[in-house]
Amino acid sequence: MALRNRVALITGGTRGIGRGIALRLAKEGARIAIGYRTNKNAAQNTLRHLQAAGADCVAVEADITTAARCEQFVNTVTDRFGRLDILVNNVGDFRWGTLAEGSLEDWQDIFASNLMSVVFMSRAALPHMRKGRWGRIINLGAVGAERAFGQAKISAYASAKAAVVALSRSLALEEAKNGITVNVVNPSSIDEKELSLDEARRIKDARFPIGRPPTVDDVAASVAFFASEEAEYVTGQVVNVSGGWML
Repeated sequence: MALRNRVALITGGTRGIGRGIALRLAKEGARIAIGYRTNKNAAQNTLRHLQAAGADCVAVEADITTAARCEQFVNTVTDRFGRLDILVNNVGDFRWGTLAEGSLEDWQDIFASNLMSVVFMSRAALPHMRKGRWGRIINLGAVGAERAFGQAKISAYASAKAAVVALSRSLALEEAKNGITVNVVNPSSIDEKELSLDEARRIKDARFPIGRPPTVDDVAASVAFFASEEAEYVTGQVVNVSGGWML
């Protein structure tokens, strides 16, 4: 229960990687707030799992692509729990499309979801973390984002994720004096089946040098480390949770 009494906010925490992170931080003792945009049923289902694990938790409907809604989201959480210690910026839309053929609206939506949501949520969270002289911001990127990787048909997504890394490193320098660390976890693509670790270990997958497919638990473990007391001297770092893929 390394995070007992800490309050963690996870954007997009109702399914997939976000849900796995919420469950892992709850297991570590954190009180949990998850955000969702439209899928209330998924939010309620995740709350039931968190409650079954003994977590004090809440789900908040929030469109985090505007600054005002992000501030409202954070205020709702701090009103409920009295503090905010850990912010996991997990939301990030993905769309295929070339620069020439994709719409400008797609670019705006992808940057709003992947990059500006991190800006807005972090700005809203920082005053509460500074007050306690302790904070953890963990941003979700994409494998290779620290190298500004390129791949055809994902120019908007790749650009936004590379910007998240640059933002995170800059913010880490700005907030180190306030006891706040900022790090990035870059997951590889995870199958929608959401395999458990035991299931994944029984599958051979030659795409990954480690020899098995990734799981949400692999990603959540790295997030839990960055959120921990033990990681107080680790900031501005990027970890690729990819089983050796794209090294």
